[in-house]
Amino acid sequence: MDKTQLIEMYSSMLRIRLVEEGIVERYPEQEMRCPVHLCIGQEAAEVGACAALEAGDQVFSGHRAHGHYLAKGGNLKAMLAEIYGKETGCTGGVGGSMHLIDLQAGFMGAVPIIGATIPIGVGAAFASRYFEAGKVVMIFLGDGACETGVFHESLAIAALHKLPVVFVVENNLYSVYSSLEVRQPAGRTIPDLAAGHGVAVDGGDGNDVLAVYDKTKIAVVRARRGDGPTLLEFQTYRHREHCGPEYDNDVGYRTEQEFRDWLKRDPLELFKNHLGNIGVLQEAEIEALKEELKAEIDEAFQFAKDSPFPPPDNAARHVYAGQTGDISA
Repeated sequence: MDKTQLIEMYSSMLRIRLVEEGIVERYPEQEMRCPVHLCIGQEAAEVGACAALEAGDQVFSGHRAHGHYLAKGGNLKAMLAEIYGKETGCTGGVGGSMHLIDLQAGFMGAVPIIGATIPIGVGAAFASRYFEAGKVVMIFLGDGACETGVFHESLAIAALHKLPVVFVVENNLYSVYSSLEVRQPAGRTIPDLAAGHGVAVDGGDGNDVLAVYDKTKIAVVRARRGDGPTLLEFQTYRHREHCGPEYDNDVGYRTEQEFRDWLKRDPLELFKNHLGNIGVLQEAEIEALKEELKAEIDEAFQFAKDSPFPPPDNAARHVYAGQTGDISA
């Protein structure tokens, strides 16, 4: 990558971090009434993977979707307005944090049901293959989604038809408060599961954005030329609680030492130090970039707060085919 691309990648990671820190700061105001699943600590996996895609490619996500949405180019104002439940939100204010969508950016949707977007994404990849659209589909999922039935069914279909899909597993070690050790047998890995279905596998350090990009680029090129799907497992770690803006180390599912060890490998700090060492980005430039991003984010939050709530008639929209949405009828 050249200097401009490296700075853009760091800027994207920093932007996601600052947006989520903005959510943390404002959440106690009680104006965001939907639950939020923050991805602070996982930005490298999200930005590195999406950087390997082209504009026309498609992304699907799950409940922890903010980083994927923004990394793929989703509209920040629409995302925040959705979290505030406003009419200007990306789903009209009726979906909240876990139902993000931006078709113009190629972000096809996120849902809270674990693993639910996996078969939908595979269906989109089948359509791309059938209509020779040339699009690659990327499906983000967590380690917990690998324990669902649709995960196995979808991988089998993707391998059978050599579909242009890349499965990106952000393995943050926990499904809510349950570690891998109590959910999966010892000695068996997530790539093992995918390989058993005939899917190519790779992965590595999910906190190293350049390593994520390199691995993902190979998988995307492979999918685009018709060689079939790849599953990439990236090891990473969420800093905040499973659901909400606080920390949850006091629950006891992870140790304070483990938490501190992972904080030492903060993906933003790692990449910032790397860029400084190679002379691409210095501290003064980072501070200027941070101020620029904060101004954009403050404006987006104000837009969300100032936007109107959706009218009551919208409550029934899209519930049934052909329904107008007028609940007074």
